[in-house]
Amino acid sequence: MTEQYVLDLDAVDGTRVAAVGGKGAHLGELSRIDDIRVPAGFCVTTDAFRRVMAAAPSIDGRLDRLSRLNPDDREAVRALSAEIRQAIEEITVPDDLAAAITGALARLGEEAAYAVRSSATAEDLPTASFAGQQDTYLNVVGAAAVLRHVSRCWASLFTERAVIYRQRNGIDHRSVQMAVVVQRMVLPDAAGILFTADPVTGNRKVATVDASFGLGEALVSGLVNPDVFKVRDGEVVAATVTAKKLAIHALPAGGTREVAVDPQRQEQPALTEAQVVRLVRLGRRIEEHFGRPQDVEWCLVDGDFQIVQSRPITTLFPIPAARDAENHVYLSVGHQQMMTDPMKPLGVSMWQLTAIASMHEAGGRLFVDVTRHLAAPATRTGFLEMVGRSEPLMRDALETVLDRGDFVPSLPDGGPGGPALLGGGGPTPIETDPAIVTELVERSQASLATLRRDIATKSGSALFDFLLEAFDEHKRVLSDPLSMQAIMAGMEATWWLNDRLWEWLGEKNAADTLTLSAPGNVTSEMGLALLDVADVIRPYPEVVAFLRGVQDEDFLDELPKFAGGAEARDAIEAYLDRYGMRCVGEIDITRPRWRERPSTLVPLILDNIRLFEPGAAKRRFEQGRQEAEQKAQEVLTRLRALPDGEQKADETKRMIDRVRTFIGYREYPKYGIISRYFVYKQALLEEAERLVRAGVLREQEDVFYLTFQEFHDAVRANQVDDGLIRRRREEFRSYQALTPPRVLTSDGEAIAGSYRRDDVPAGALVGLPVSAGTVEGRARVILDLAQAELEPGDILVTTHTDPSWTPLFVAVAGLVTEVGGLMTHGAVIAREYGLPAVVSVLDATRLIRDGQRIRVHGSDGYVELL
Repeated sequence: MTEQYVLDLDAVDGTRVAAVGGKGAHLGELSRIDDIRVPAGFCVTTDAFRRVMAAAPSIDGRLDRLSRLNPDDREAVRALSAEIRQAIEEITVPDDLAAAITGALARLGEEAAYAVRSSATAEDLPTASFAGQQDTYLNVVGAAAVLRHVSRCWASLFTERAVIYRQRNGIDHRSVQMAVVVQRMVLPDAAGILFTADPVTGNRKVATVDASFGLGEALVSGLVNPDVFKVRDGEVVAATVTAKKLAIHALPAGGTREVAVDPQRQEQPALTEAQVVRLVRLGRRIEEHFGRPQDVEWCLVDGDFQIVQSRPITTLFPIPAARDAENHVYLSVGHQQMMTDPMKPLGVSMWQLTAIASMHEAGGRLFVDVTRHLAAPATRTGFLEMVGRSEPLMRDALETVLDRGDFVPSLPDGGPGGPALLGGGGPTPIETDPAIVTELVERSQASLATLRRDIATKSGSALFDFLLEAFDEHKRVLSDPLSMQAIMAGMEATWWLNDRLWEWLGEKNAADTLTLSAPGNVTSEMGLALLDVADVIRPYPEVVAFLRGVQDEDFLDELPKFAGGAEARDAIEAYLDRYGMRCVGEIDITRPRWRERPSTLVPLILDNIRLFEPGAAKRRFEQGRQEAEQKAQEVLTRLRALPDGEQKADETKRMIDRVRTFIGYREYPKYGIISRYFVYKQALLEEAERLVRAGVLREQEDVFYLTFQEFHDAVRANQVDDGLIRRRREEFRSYQALTPPRVLTSDGEAIAGSYRRDDVPAGALVGLPVSAGTVEGRARVILDLAQAELEPGDILVTTHTDPSWTPLFVAVAGLVTEVGGLMTHGAVIAREYGLPAVVSVLDATRLIRDGQRIRVHGSDGYVELL
């Protein structure tokens, strides 16, 4: 096959990324859209780049060294990438390649000015916007100068920024090639950027236009503040016109310079409103063609718009697919489940198939459509109340949508109720009887035992049919009315105690102390049980030394070789038998469980050995129980001294008994779900292993990128679409860079909500108070459980904590999270352990530095940075 060094832009389309890079392919595709004008030009292809790279064998060794560098070693990356760039720029362009480029210039006009832009094969792709990471040269005049700047573009593949970006995103340096786009230079009256969706709010119906005089570089480089126009439904709905004192203009001999804008013109808009609306219409056509919102660079030349670039806006959170064109309001499930990371397709579809409420996927996260709950006034009030109790930011975000008046349609009363969505329901109260909890736990265990027995004989297509039936049983267990009543009894008793004791005694969050060491909480027991494991291992120094060096997952088999090793293994095995189905992000069935990766627990066990004395679990539980008992006596004594004191004390005593009977059960249904999940997973992985042995799959984990139905189809047909799995892997990688909003509308608007409080010290971070007390200490910002290194008195700061984080709670003095509510796992366990905690603190892991001293106000809901 002969090398093609040059391709005219109008001969290029979106399929030619490998030859002309992302920018070149996009521009070629743009030039094919009706009424879209793109400056004439050509692409120097990746064939040319490969030819030039082959001419410098020394670069190969440097690329090997580069791939071994740590991206955080900025100095080494800077030095080596500069060496590679210099080597590329010093290569003489071969004669036949130079002739192909100068021939293309001759066809367009040799003496004209050109823009020379890099176009990498991994650039401007839907899942990763590399904007600004390679180079652009404007107003390049003459063939020799164009050739020199083409070499510079090739070299720009190795700017420090581009190198670090690739390393952080797992992109191999050799897998990316560089093409170069050469276009006739346009000399605009005005230029700028059009976003076909609002880049700040995500609203797909609002376009934003940034505009300034002269070349767009003035705006891109931050030299001027642009005029900003917002357009909705074909009209300008907001305009901010700034004083544009400078512009960048092209020089006749090549290059550009800054010029002062005539004072009379500075405050005039760079575009008329009619031009803005016309530009947005062109933008909508481009968006429609590419099938997703675009970030478009435009120029206005003699009253006509020319498009010099368009790329997807990769920062927008996707919108759940709807079956109609009505307005919808979606609530994030991840914020309620303490897991806002993306889930893989199998994880998403399994949660959808086993959840009671209908769930919608977007960006690897799940959402519930709450439009109908908000539409009818009768359900709206109760629903907002329920959401507000659990997550005030979510409530505020929903109220922001409702305040617009026209987004949520009004339905007559009598639609579906609210609370069931967030775990409410069970309106009829039950007796305060511990036997109810015992019965519920026994029912759940019996159902799990039946599942284990029946699934053992199923395989192939029959397994999937069986699982669909098992999911019905799963939902039946979850929606057991008695279980709902028990959960609500504990929550309502908590609210009653907090409300009444505040009203009668001025006691803030009294229930926090009253629920210390509540019995039967399977999650808090899990944290304490790991202290008991540490007690077994602590007396055996050889075992402790061995555990410090554990790297792989077969360490349990090695343990009996050491003195005390058999006891250590038995203790860890017993722990895994009870809790091995848990892990970080456990609602995603594809995440590795502790039973699958027991080494995850080793650092936690070693911390417990180092930080605690023997018998710590029992002492802690007993101390909490006594504190709760003392608090109850103190509260009841103070109540009896009030008017109607005996009655108030009697009611309160009943509620204290009620909360201590039921609040521990709050954590059990999730334990039941995750126990069932592990049974499903083990059976599904056996099917995946069969497909690997049959040569259908490369590895077991490939099935994680299929939905449950697609996995079933693969088992039936004994074949799988490799391309689909590859695409899903790339999509999943791109979802990891997105932050899911608490509330999302069908227009794509992401709404975070705010606290609207003025009773907090200046500079403090506001959050939701979920566990009383004040504590000061060193902040440990921990994003990965495996990286946790704690000292006594440390305060844990993280994004979200699901039950798998509980073993860490025994070692810290306080808790701050970005996600959470009054009744989410972290809050419930913090109260049980008596840890002051503030959750739902926006951007806590960014605003609090690791090692910084902070003060957590667990009763008042804020964090001071000291």
